[in-house]
Amino acid sequence: MTSQPTLTKAGDGPGKPGEPGSGLQAGLKNRHLSMIAIGGVIGAGLFVGSSSGIATAGPGILLSYALVGTLVVLVMRMLGEMSAANPTSGSFSAHADRALGPWAGFSIGWLYWFFWVVVLAVEATAGAKILEGWIPAVPQWGWALIVMVVLTATNLASVGSYGEFEFWFAGIKVVAIAAFIVVGGLAVFGLLPGVDSEQAGLANLTEHGGFLPNGAGAILTGVLLVVFSFMGSEIPTLAAGESEDPQRAVTKATNSIIWRIAVFYLGSIFVVVALLPWDSQSIVDQGSYVAALDSLGIANAGQIMNFIVLTSVLSCLNSGLYTASRMAFSLGERGDAPKAFARTTSRGVPRTAILVSVVFGFVAVFFNYEFPDSVFLFLVNSSGAVALFVWLVICFSQLRMRRIIQAEAPERLVVRMWLFPYLTWAAAAVIVFVLGYMLTDTEHNGRTTVLLSLLVAALVLVVAVVKQRVAARKALAGRD
Repeated sequence: MTSQPTLTKAGDGPGKPGEPGSGLQAGLKNRHLSMIAIGGVIGAGLFVGSSSGIATAGPGILLSYALVGTLVVLVMRMLGEMSAANPTSGSFSAHADRALGPWAGFSIGWLYWFFWVVVLAVEATAGAKILEGWIPAVPQWGWALIVMVVLTATNLASVGSYGEFEFWFAGIKVVAIAAFIVVGGLAVFGLLPGVDSEQAGLANLTEHGGFLPNGAGAILTGVLLVVFSFMGSEIPTLAAGESEDPQRAVTKATNSIIWRIAVFYLGSIFVVVALLPWDSQSIVDQGSYVAALDSLGIANAGQIMNFIVLTSVLSCLNSGLYTASRMAFSLGERGDAPKAFARTTSRGVPRTAILVSVVFGFVAVFFNYEFPDSVFLFLVNSSGAVALFVWLVICFSQLRMRRIIQAEAPERLVVRMWLFPYLTWAAAAVIVFVLGYMLTDTEHNGRTTVLLSLLVAALVLVVAVVKQRVAARKALAGRD
C-alpha cells in the first residue's frame, strides 16, 4: 500500500517560503472558502439545463433533483471524512491512491483533469456567445480567447487572486438565485406587490397532467438530465488545502451542503414549476428561469438572466482552471505526471500545471469551432460520465480509508459518514444503477456518453496498470 502524499505548504517543500518550488501556499481566506463552498454547487447547468428536465419529467423533476441531491450529499460526506482527516490538493485522487492503489489515483486523477479541460472549452464558448450578443464587433472566437486569457492570468497571479475572483463570481450567483427564490415565492403565494401573475400558483404542481404527467419512469430520465449539473460540489475539498485551516474549511463545507442543495436547487426549481405550467412552450423556447421572470412581467428578463449565466460561466471557468491545475499538480507530486507539474512559483502557483491545462482547453475550443459535430462531440461525450466515475471511486475509497484512519489517527475523524458502511454501499449501488440506466437511454444520448466515457476510462486504466508494472520491475531490478 502506498503512502498518501500530503499538501506541500510554504516551508514544507524543497525550497523556502517565497522561493520557486516552495510548494502550494495558504493563500485562500475563510471568506473565499465559504463562498467557493456556497457558490460551487451552483453551476451554469442549473440555469441553462433545467428546462429540458422540466419538459421531460414535469413537476416530478423536483424528485429527480432531490434524488441526485441526496446522492451528492452522501458522496460529499464521504469525501469530507477523508479530506478533513488529510487535506490535500489531490483530494479524492490522492485518497484513492492510498486506499485502492496507485492505479486508481492515476486513473481518476487524469479522468477528472480531462473532464475539466473539456469544460473549459464548453464554458468559454457559452460565455463568448453571450458577450458576442452584447458586443457583436468582437467575433465569438475573440471573446473566447479574451475570457480564457484573463482568467489564466488571474490563476497565474496567485491563489488569492483566484479566491477573490471566485468570491465575487459566486457572490453574484448566490444573491441572484436567492432574489429569484424570494421574488418568485412571493408571486406564487400572491404576495408580490404590483404583480398579478395569472399562471402562478401551487396548482401548477398537480394540474396539466398531474405531478408525474409522463409517468414515474420520467423521474429517472430526469436524473440523467440533471446529474451533471451537480459536478463541482467537490471543489471546496481541493481548495481547502490552500487555506489557513484546511480541516475547518472541509468540515464547514461538508456540513453545509445539505442546505445549499435544498435551497439553491430544489428551492429555485420549485419556484419555476410553481410559477409556470411545466408544459409551457416558453420554458423550452426561453429557458426555465427567463420564462419564469418573464411571467412576472420583469423587464429585460432575458438580459438579466444572460448576465447571471455569464457570471456562472466565468465562475465555472475560473474554478475549472484552478481545479484542473491542482489535480495536475497532485499527479505530478505523486509521479503520475511530469515532475514539472509539481513545480511552483514563489507565490505558490503551479505555473506549468496551469499552462498545460489552458493549452488543452484552447485546443478543445479550436475543435469546438472547427469540428463541433465530430471531434468536439467526442470529447464532450467521452467526459460526460466522469462525474459518476469520480463519485463511485469516492465511495470505494472511503470504505477502506475509514479503517486506515481509525488504525493510524482516529482523532482525525472529525467528520464521519452516516451509518457507515451501509449508506456508503447504498450510494455506490445507486451510482451503478444510474450508469446502467444510462445505457438504456438512446433518446438523450445517455448510452453514447457512458460507452465513450468507459472507453476513455479503460484506456487511462491500461496506462495506469502498465505504468505500475514498469515501476514494480524497476524497483525489483534495483534490489538485484
